Amino acid sequence: MRLPPHDAAAHVPESQSHRVRMPQQGVGPLRQVIRRLLMALLVLAATVAIVYADRDGYHDNSGRPVRLLDAIYYSTVTLSTTGYGDVVPHSDSARLTNVLLVTPLRVLFLIILVGTTLEVLTERTREQFRLNRWRSRLRDHTVVVGFGTKGRSAVQTLCATGLSKDRVVVVDPNQKVIEAANADGFVGVVGDATRSDVLLRAEGQRASQFVIATQRDDTAVLVTLTARQLNRGATIVAAVREEENAPLLRQSGADAVITSASAAGRLLGMSVQSPSAGAVIEDLIQQGSGLDLVERPVVKAEVGRSVRETEDLVVSVLRGHRLLPYDDPEASPLQYADRLITIVRARPPEERSNGR
Repeated sequence: MRLPPHDAAAHVPESQSHRVRMPQQGVGPLRQVIRRLLMALLVLAATVAIVYADRDGYHDNSGRPVRLLDAIYYSTVTLSTTGYGDVVPHSDSARLTNVLLVTPLRVLFLIILVGTTLEVLTERTREQFRLNRWRSRLRDHTVVVGFGTKGRSAVQTLCATGLSKDRVVVVDPNQKVIEAANADGFVGVVGDATRSDVLLRAEGQRASQFVIATQRDDTAVLVTLTARQLNRGATIVAAVREEENAPLLRQSGADAVITSASAAGRLLGMSVQSPSAGAVIEDLIQQGSGLDLVERPVVKAEVGRSVRETEDLVVSVLRGHRLLPYDDPEASPLQYADRLITIVRARPPEERSNGR
């Protein structure tokens, strides 16, 4: 078997690895800062208007009348709790206004100033709560290792069949890739999936299936070994570039191995001979439009019948670990434990989301 040397660049620094990133909610940090500045200016403007409207009730130590600049100065030092004492309220109305209006505005101004720190603490607490709740609820999910072209296409197909986004965890060593996955609504883990502690962060020990779509065959082998050691019962599907490495993936524990280069080459060759046939195959493997290839159990009414007597167009019969072609004599009659690979018309999105 020919395997390229393991890509050491796939490893990430400790400061960036082992991190679970959940889809972000709410506004960005820059918008939050701008919003807080506008609120602070609004409070300051309201205080200036209140002081200037009752300027005759204020006394300036310099002996001159209180002007607009003095009102701005007094409002600034009052809201910031500096309080130099050179401009003070001396009338009953000015003092009452300070008690009822200016003091609450001062408190509001301070809350806005320290609000960024409070929001950071609140956001961290909320994020930790979301993460703990996510971990406690996550069961039988799908771990996707690698979020490049193959990984994205696999996730899109899974979601088209009805899998919700909160049941998918993406693992990739590239932080920007995980940020892209977060933007699409998926939980992500930054780290090298060849390490068991990274897959543990993705709750791989409780996953029902792994999709391994790494860029290198040697990485796929190591990830498969790690995933199989961590979770004996999960279904592992892996993609390799070179067909000669497929047996090694199966020996490592993969249940199914897809050779991306060979598959693309076969589709290209078919499209050269018949572009329409290539388009049909493309439609079959693209879930959610036109015709879909689906696997389903044999229903009670079909037990004992031949393959041709089913309502759907049956392509193959899965009996135990054997995949029987539709025209195989052993495929009929159908047995209760059989599963059928059929071609059906794609269901509308609302039916897939309802699990029907």
